[in-house]
Amino acid sequence: MIDSFIKEKPPLRIGIHEVKLHQYMLTYQSMQTKLMTLDHEKAVQIAELFATRGDASRVRIIASLIKGEMNVNSLTEEVGISQSAVSHHLRILRQMRFVRARKNGREVFYRLDDEHIAELFQRGVEHVLHA
Repeated sequence: MIDSFIKEKPPLRIGIHEVKLHQYMLTYQSMQTKLMTLDHEKAVQIAELFATRGDASRVRIIASLIKGEMNVNSLTEEVGISQSAVSHHLRILRQMRFVRARKNGREVFYRLDDEHIAELFQRGVEHVLHA
């Protein structure tokens, strides 16, 4: 049924939910095609991406940075872990291109690298809240 829905053009008179479902199914089909051709190197990169999000402190840092740019002291207060722990997690997040740093004098400010990181985080929140 899903395959026939994907291949068919959406009817002319449809509601917004049907349009969104059709768009989702086309995106899903496109993703399935890409995943079937996933080479080992890309699979390792995706595994590392998920592993990076596998720590509650890093997730809380990402949640804080969604609000905007912050320095280590602000993140320490917001997340509630030590400054050295925040710095450690930020180094990992920087290596994985989840966050980017900007120096202003002696202070370093961090922000999310791009909107994809916020989207990944939001999808994770939606998934948890859905359950």
